[in-house]
Amino acid sequence: MNIRQAEEKDAENFAKLIRDVENTSEYMLYGPGERAFNPESKKKMITAFQAEKNSAIFVAEKGEELQGFLIAKGGSAKRNLHTAYLVIGILEKHRGTGIGTSLFEELFNWAKEQNLHRLELTVMSHNEAGKRLYTKMGFEVEGTKRHSLLVNGKYFDENYMSKLI
Repeated sequence: MNIRQAEEKDAENFAKLIRDVENTSEYMLYGPGERAFNPESKKKMITAFQAEKNSAIFVAEKGEELQGFLIAKGGSAKRNLHTAYLVIGILEKHRGTGIGTSLFEELFNWAKEQNLHRLELTVMSHNEAGKRLYTKMGFEVEGTKRHSLLVNGKYFDENYMSKLI
């Protein structure tokens, strides 16, 4: 498995990866079919992130297959340039195989090089596997966003987590 930053040539496979993750995970912000499959928008996203010192998209690939991603969106104001908000997704058949750990390790190396100080994310409070991974990687719960998501007619809390570098 290779972990690297996404490139423009990855746009179509990256769009497929996001679609496939959203279609098989109950823990993503977007549910199955909610977001249009749009490789061109992913190409623009990759290009925009490459232009920002404090933003990056990492992909896990094996052969020609993208198996997971980790997006780090850096702050845009002078006062939060030292932060990045994270979103991670891994194909269902590859969850629990160490891809998440590898993506985070690559992220941490990059974040240190970029002089980032704070990494943050949200996780549905009932996503035990996600919380285990984030805790293992050094994230701590800072608080709870009560009833922040409405999924299939039911409200769910999210935990706000962060890690200081």
